Amino acid sequence: MIVELTLLSGAAAYWKKRNKSNKYKSNSNQEQEQDESVNPLENFNLKQLFKDIKSALSGDERQQQLNPNTDSDEVRQKEKQDVNSNLLISGGAVTTALLGRVSPLFTLLSAIGVLYLSRDVFRLVWRDLKAGHFLSMFLIGGILLLGMILSGYLVLAAMAGLISGFFVKIIEKTEDNSTKQLVNVFCDHPPRVWIEKNGIEIDVDFTQLKVGDIVIVNAGELIPVDGQIQDGLATIDQHLLTAESQPVEKATGDKVFASTLLLNGRIRIRVETAGEETVSAQIGQVLNKTQNYKDELIARGQKTADSFLPLILGISAVTWPLMGTSAALTILWSALGSNMILLGPLSVLSYLQIFSRRGILVKDGRVLESLRQVDTVVFDKTGTLTLKQPTVGQIHILGDWDENTLLTYAAAAEYRQPHPIAKAIVAKAISQNLELPDLDEASYEVGYGIKVMLDGQQIRVGSGPFMAVEGIELPQFAQELQAKAELEGFSLIYIGINQQLGGILEMHPNIRPEAVEIIRDLKERGMKLYIISGDHELPTRRMASILGIDHYEAEILPKNKAELVKQLREQGQFVCFIGDGINDAIALKSAQVSISLKGASTAATDTAQIILMDGTLKHLSQVFQLADEFEKTMHSNFLSTIVPGVICIGGVYVLHFGLAMGMWLYYMGISSGLSNSLWPLLKHQDDKSKQQLQALEYKPK
Repeated sequence: MIVELTLLSGAAAYWKKRNKSNKYKSNSNQEQEQDESVNPLENFNLKQLFKDIKSALSGDERQQQLNPNTDSDEVRQKEKQDVNSNLLISGGAVTTALLGRVSPLFTLLSAIGVLYLSRDVFRLVWRDLKAGHFLSMFLIGGILLLGMILSGYLVLAAMAGLISGFFVKIIEKTEDNSTKQLVNVFCDHPPRVWIEKNGIEIDVDFTQLKVGDIVIVNAGELIPVDGQIQDGLATIDQHLLTAESQPVEKATGDKVFASTLLLNGRIRIRVETAGEETVSAQIGQVLNKTQNYKDELIARGQKTADSFLPLILGISAVTWPLMGTSAALTILWSALGSNMILLGPLSVLSYLQIFSRRGILVKDGRVLESLRQVDTVVFDKTGTLTLKQPTVGQIHILGDWDENTLLTYAAAAEYRQPHPIAKAIVAKAISQNLELPDLDEASYEVGYGIKVMLDGQQIRVGSGPFMAVEGIELPQFAQELQAKAELEGFSLIYIGINQQLGGILEMHPNIRPEAVEIIRDLKERGMKLYIISGDHELPTRRMASILGIDHYEAEILPKNKAELVKQLREQGQFVCFIGDGINDAIALKSAQVSISLKGASTAATDTAQIILMDGTLKHLSQVFQLADEFEKTMHSNFLSTIVPGVICIGGVYVLHFGLAMGMWLYYMGISSGLSNSLWPLLKHQDDKSKQQLQALEYKPK
């Protein structure tokens, strides 16, 4: 109990100071500090976990400060100094208590030391009494301390102060280290970078970067900014942002993000965002904000502990006349439920870090509890259950050409275009081993189509309106096919050769390859599944049938998606809405749990509570699995704070436990709870290592 009292009293002073400071200053624009970068390819394993904890206990401050407010940092530093001072004083109190037999002066000094260490407890007891709160943990703690001193158990009281101070040090440093590591999963940058100025490469401090600068990044270096590649080819490991184990190829014109690693190649990047504005920094700020959930857990833990106080105090009061002062004080050491004040926040930090390492960004810690209540999952169809890039279906021939010729013409025209339809056509041609000829010339009609000269013929590839503008008449068959496409939910790409329509390509939406397995996993969990789509009824029904989803709603406008979610909630269902972040903001806010696939580039502004950073559904099952684990961990934490207390109370009456045994059981409960809270980090270390090894072993073609 003394551990909780020490932490709570320190936290009360800290929050009082911080709230006072916030009246005059805002935290929103303060810079986060980092002393040095962390190698993202560092192998996380059992040895590394203990190394991290050792680093935390030694006060290693190489990672950035979590709270950017200067005044709050000073208060936090003062709090740490107080913990160290209390450890020294408690050590002195133990020594002088042991020397009490030599001289009463040592006993007096020890008692003064113990009372000094407990000063905040008595101050908070007085505060509660003035507020009319007569029964609190602080009051029980005060009674326990005074009772031990007056009953002659000064050595045990001093030992309790020393052991509690040691546990406070461990808890504080472990939590501080875990928090910083959690933020730094996404927020890492080199201290200095190379930029190009007037054709010369110069080495500058990271803080000097400006939008528009050209940054040079070589193989093995972290990319320090968000930007666009101006020149060069690269293989980039993005698993810190997206949890993709396989590195990606990037070329001129592609976007790159801060805190990703350039495995090989050399690129010049035009800076679009730097510093606090980068994706990784914004994600770090999001993670900082979700730490507020810890405060709620502390309050709930205190409420749980307070609910047991009448029982503990009542048993102690009954025990006093029956078995004496020592037994009554031992009962107070049972401290039923009190450790939840500490273990809840530590467990949250552990699981937020695990989620982040898997590319799952949890923006609101409260969702960890809400996920357990989800019984209905609603999927937005387009962009969520389907890939952005469609597939080429049937090829309709309208002239004297064959399928390969038409596909070759279309792929050659679209070869350098970045949009999904162009990539789908080119992929189809490559899969059929077609050779793409060089173009003579090309012109583009943005939003409509493209015109190229190929083998002396003018090739047009684009939409129906584009063909009409170009004077190419669409036959009746094309009009009938267009009507069918609108009904069944696919699109058409027309191929014009000179002034004649040569053929039509059907472009079908592509169901995500992971969707079938994900849907099966959710159904095994007993969840009701829905599809919401703006498409026609037939393609929506077909997709629902393929995926095995029983419920679907078609031809739903974006503004009406939220209404459907509200209807499900009114029916008593606990709804999780999953969308791609585009036109889904209102529906995401309407659900009890919201998950987005929008991706790393807009993570900080996305309205969803959870973001799957790789833009796929691959990690969706893990979201629910980790939520189950979190619940089990919290349940085990609760047992670790109840069982020792029950044994303590029973032991007093059955086995005549004394104060020393009561203290031992109490601290064993704390040790068990700490181990249980940190175990998930160890359990999931191997997954992180596998991803990093895959990145190291990747060899580009």
